[in-house]
Amino acid sequence: MPTRAELLTAAGRTIPDVLAPCLDVLFCGINPGLWSAWSGHHFARPGNRFWPALHRGGFTPRQFRPTEQDELLALGLGVTNVVDRGSARADELTAAELRTGGVALAAKVIRYAPRWLAVLGVTAYRDAFDEPKASIGRQERTIGTTRVWVLPNPSGLNAHYTLDALASEFGSLREATMAE
Repeated sequence: MPTRAELLTAAGRTIPDVLAPCLDVLFCGINPGLWSAWSGHHFARPGNRFWPALHRGGFTPRQFRPTEQDELLALGLGVTNVVDRGSARADELTAAELRTGGVALAAKVIRYAPRWLAVLGVTAYRDAFDEPKASIGRQERTIGTTRVWVLPNPSGLNAHYTLDALASEFGSLREATMAE
């Protein structure tokens, strides 16, 4: 477990994407939290609900640990972020960083062509893609041939969604990926 000082040194660090061409779903976080930036693994902070929601939503046969993130590729899944730099909270990001991140994300999606892009956080999606009225669920927007879905942010700071509600939203995306 990292100390507070170790976590603070992770500010600004980046972590590698879990990415390959033609995935079924590319999950996109807002940016790495300090715990993730420190560890080098996506959604690594204890209490982050990404891994449980991913499993309970039907994407993985069991709940993976952040250190097992590379095993997602064999399931047709990947992980990236809108903004690469680690921070203590997503609200530390500027609107300009999110817009620039949206442009970079769109280029990545065009290059790797996943079937679906799932952005984890409606506010980040709205800012990154200039879609102020976007809501949770399937979006009208496509990026190349990639369909877009917005999921709630799985951070423990997002108290609006319980784990059950998050898992249900992940399950709705899973159903859509199976139908098409």
